Amino acid sequence: MGSLAQLAAAQGHRVTGCDANVYPPMSDQLRAAGIELIEGFAADQVALAPDQWVVGNVARRGLPLIEALLDQRIPLVSGPQWMAEHLLPDYRVIAVSGTHGKTTTSALVAWILEHAGLRPGFLIGGVPENFGVSARLGHSDGPFVVEADEYDTAFFDKRSKFLHLRADVAVLNNLEFDHADIFPNLEAIETQFHHWIRTLSSRSLLVVNAQPPALQRVIQRGVWSRVRAFAGPAWAAGVEPGWCEVPGSARAGGDFEVLHADGRQLPVRSPLLGQHSRENILAAITAVEPFGVSAQDAIAALAHFSGVKRRMQLRGEVKGVRVYDDFAHHPTAIRTTVDGLSQTLASNERLIAVFEPRSNTMKLGAMRAQLADALEQADLVMGFDGGLGWSLQDALAPLGEKATVFQSLEALRRSAIAVARPGDHFLLMSNGSFGGLHADLLEDLARG
Repeated sequence: MGSLAQLAAAQGHRVTGCDANVYPPMSDQLRAAGIELIEGFAADQVALAPDQWVVGNVARRGLPLIEALLDQRIPLVSGPQWMAEHLLPDYRVIAVSGTHGKTTTSALVAWILEHAGLRPGFLIGGVPENFGVSARLGHSDGPFVVEADEYDTAFFDKRSKFLHLRADVAVLNNLEFDHADIFPNLEAIETQFHHWIRTLSSRSLLVVNAQPPALQRVIQRGVWSRVRAFAGPAWAAGVEPGWCEVPGSARAGGDFEVLHADGRQLPVRSPLLGQHSRENILAAITAVEPFGVSAQDAIAALAHFSGVKRRMQLRGEVKGVRVYDDFAHHPTAIRTTVDGLSQTLASNERLIAVFEPRSNTMKLGAMRAQLADALEQADLVMGFDGGLGWSLQDALAPLGEKATVFQSLEALRRSAIAVARPGDHFLLMSNGSFGGLHADLLEDLARG
């Protein structure tokens, strides 16, 4: 919603916004855009009397402002609906979906298009370092890159957000069970993905990861658009083959080679680590082709890609100890993030994984049985149990003595500093701010 607010302001609208907790980098961006932030959801904000109330999916029944708006029968519109009606009709839309990697893949696509001189618009759920902002308008009639989220839209619209997006290119990057607070099982999420496919034009292109069985099932339900596979062979009639990773070509540092079904083979120099990053890159290379960007030019742009804030972001290094910030919160994302970083370390270096199970799915404990396996490659594991309704200690018990669970951030912080030594890599994973722990650790290290 913060990114959408910036786009509305760039269109010339006067925008204000409210939330219970807005923190950097979004709070900094909003202030820079001249958008007034109001703390909380007090009913007296109705007196602002804007032309349009745009409601995000964090707003729920029972909030004083929401109740006041409903009592006065003031029209409400969701963020995705407003964007679909007032912003996206001017652009050719590239929508990036998937349980994991939406932000990084969207940032990759936007940067490749920028490097090619197309100056895309974009709305991304993080801040790409190449741009310094999470959203911009770009050239009208040009490409616009947006994350296509399967989470529900608003308290009055329980459809997935991406059902509002009429994409010219729709990327389906992966699909696993997530969002246990709104979906009962994986099949329910697959149904939402297929609902989206049913709304896309016959002129649209679906860029689909060939590996996940869930995506194969979605496509096999029926498609009315072109389908191009990546990361594996075409698995059904009518699916066009595309770019794949050359087996065994991955090297330390993220470099690998790609192969097209037509026989072309190209080396990729990548600043991104891990198997998941290679699939994100393959998705991006394939998604930009309809805009006239060759694979060679897309790969050349990668050398200048600076990453995304909070996606394996190095926050600092003090006395030989590195502190990273990453958004990983699903077991699969945790596993791939840990494994990707561990493969870069020397034999005398340690990876210390610091994890906060903060997402709604994690708070429900739906995937707690997968956590120990996801964190197995770390040398030490520090978990923060911030009032969970299940035992994080029990979930991490298979890791034995290398895992410790803390009931307070202060205790976790003290323990982290006590064990830190030169050559350590602290990987902090949370989909929230983690209480500012990244900066605190760096300050403590500097003082020590």
